[in-house]
Amino acid sequence: MTQSEKQGAPYSLLGELAQMTTTEPPPLHLWHPEHVSDIDIEIKADGSWYHEGAPIKRQRLVRLFSTVMRLESDGHYYLVTPVEKCRIRVAQAPFEAILMSVIDDNESQVLRFTTNVADQVSADLAHPITVEQMADGSLVPFVEVREGLRARLARSVYYQLMALLSIGQVDGEAWYGVWSSGAFFAIQRATEVDGADV
Repeated sequence: MTQSEKQGAPYSLLGELAQMTTTEPPPLHLWHPEHVSDIDIEIKADGSWYHEGAPIKRQRLVRLFSTVMRLESDGHYYLVTPVEKCRIRVAQAPFEAILMSVIDDNESQVLRFTTNVADQVSADLAHPITVEQMADGSLVPFVEVREGLRARLARSVYYQLMALLSIGQVDGEAWYGVWSSGAFFAIQRATEVDGADV
């Protein structure tokens, strides 16, 4: 790809997507273009989008690109159209969960998340809450939005989630976790939490 092509790439993609007339989610599972290229787009750990080192400030553009993102079996993220797919870089997760609403409580509660690109998803077995331990030892929770695409919980949402922790059993072992949609999502072993009464 030439330098001029790289510079125009996001807007070229936007032009392709603008030709679609339906407001329904695009049928990504039907799109398998032969043309594959790299594009200088990166999603930072906080969910912000950058093109050639500069932030993409047009939220409509970010939202549109987010609807055609796909995580493939090679572990890379792509923006996909019927004629081309462009590989992008994702620092940690493509989305950030910026709001969480809580319906009901205890084992009946449902946790519903809203992302920075306006997706909404309730945590359940198809959209699990998972936790990864970072190099500094901190635990970072994520919720799956769709087909392997996850949202990292924003700090405020993380604290909100931690306030809902309860103890549940996983394979006969006590864990701190949260309930949503009838499923228990383990966060940390109770024995690993200082002062845990297990």
